[in-house]
Amino acid sequence: MVTLSQTHRTIDAIWRMESAKLIASLTRMLRDVGVAEDLAQDALVIALERWPETGIPDNPGAWLMTTAKRRAIDLMRRTKLRDQKYVEIARGMEYKEEDIDQALDGEIGDDLLRLVFMTCHPVLSPNARVALTLRLLCGLTTDEIARSFLVAESTIAQRIVRAKRTLRAEKVPFKVPTGEQRKKRLSAVLEVIYLMFNEGYSATSGDHWIRPLLCQEALRLGRVLSEIAPHESEVYGLVALMEIQSSRFKTRVSATGEPVLLMDQNRAKWDRLLIRRGLAALKRSQELGSTLGPYALQAAISACHAEAPTADETDWIRIAALYEALSRATPSPIIELNRAVAISMAFGPSFGLQIVDELSGEPSLKRYHLLPSVRGDLLVKLGRFGEARTEFQRAASMTRNDREKELLLNRANECES
Repeated sequence: MVTLSQTHRTIDAIWRMESAKLIASLTRMLRDVGVAEDLAQDALVIALERWPETGIPDNPGAWLMTTAKRRAIDLMRRTKLRDQKYVEIARGMEYKEEDIDQALDGEIGDDLLRLVFMTCHPVLSPNARVALTLRLLCGLTTDEIARSFLVAESTIAQRIVRAKRTLRAEKVPFKVPTGEQRKKRLSAVLEVIYLMFNEGYSATSGDHWIRPLLCQEALRLGRVLSEIAPHESEVYGLVALMEIQSSRFKTRVSATGEPVLLMDQNRAKWDRLLIRRGLAALKRSQELGSTLGPYALQAAISACHAEAPTADETDWIRIAALYEALSRATPSPIIELNRAVAISMAFGPSFGLQIVDELSGEPSLKRYHLLPSVRGDLLVKLGRFGEARTEFQRAASMTRNDREKELLLNRANECES
């Protein structure tokens, strides 16, 4: 028998998959992203109340869309918006529930891209853009976003509230800009799509290690961008990165959903078509730019793994050099941590550990679980198992992802045997 908690977990998973579509569609209707999110949340609340009793519908996305659109109509009745706009939305309610997804197919993709550009408008600060997009497009809670950025939850909550208020006050249009306006916003849009993909590739929290649908949507948006901005090197760099990373999805988790680390994955099961597409996009990026940008550099790193027949044949010296270039292009403690891993693989764990220990005092990494995780791995390679166990336990206490926590605790237990 399905328990209430299991039903709630299922609803949470459905919400993470469907919320961006709901919010994008409602924003198109109402031209107010704050109200759109509120109505989508209302639909979620109704689902939480009803589904445990009635069961989850065959097409939960269509159910949520229908419910949210009904709330939108009720709102427009109360606020007496223009009759024509009401007629347009009401007309959409004539679809049967099972036909709603199909009826919106031609608009959903465009709506999501419009929503990305809207939330990346220059009236918002860079931090506000990112926080709002992770909230709206990735379905993350303020707590999850705060942990991703290593800041207080109240700070993220304030950023999101202010961002929605600013978009409303400035009447930011719900559209994909053209010409110079599009070019000015492109870097922010790329960052948002990159963050979407990363959240799908390694989920911040929950029962699942990966969220493939979120990655697929980020990749689709990247491909669309490459068509409307065909001369931008970094657009192709990001597409290349996502294509190559996506090739590993079948091997990132076991049959039971447990995480499988890169060096342990079955490379024969990597998707060669996605790898070829990624390498082609990387080549295009290199042709367009005199120097590789941050996304193209990361794609080049990913390509090193993709082109190595076995884990032992990986060109770690080249990867370390690419991380050095990436660190210079966009200095970051997290990039430096990744460089430490590459250095350890190329030249030995003691060299990597030296870099990691230098990062231990970095305030922004205080609650970053991968710092003790990497340190624990290096300590294992040096035979310092007692210290490694402590690091893995510390990392497990920091992560919010259940699968990752289990992996880290298993590694801690292995240090005792």
